[in-house]
Amino acid sequence: MYYITKKIEISAAHKLKLSYDSKCENLHGHNWIITVYCKAKELDENGMVIDFTHIKQLITEKLDHSIINDVIGDVNPTAENIAYWVYQQIDCCYKVSVQESEGNIATYEED
Repeated sequence: MYYITKKIEISAAHKLKLSYDSKCENLHGHNWIITVYCKAKELDENGMVIDFTHIKQLITEKLDHSIINDVIGDVNPTAENIAYWVYQQIDCCYKVSVQESEGNIATYEED
């Protein structure tokens, strides 16, 4: 099995829908660090699991300098849900970590 990891830094805003009062219900931004983990049993015709540039394009073109609520649909844009959304964008992805601020990291990993 071949494995790659791609770390991407983006700036984006979101506002959360919560069952309790929180300042996070207001539109606010983060400098996010998204780490994408991919794997493949065989390499493609270029000798890659997936081109690092393609991963970056798939994520940054949609999320960088965006309001994440407008991008990921009707789901609450928590770090956990953003991690799952990124996972869904890349066929060979098996794990995604999303850091929204220092010390706050959410991870989605397929079973």
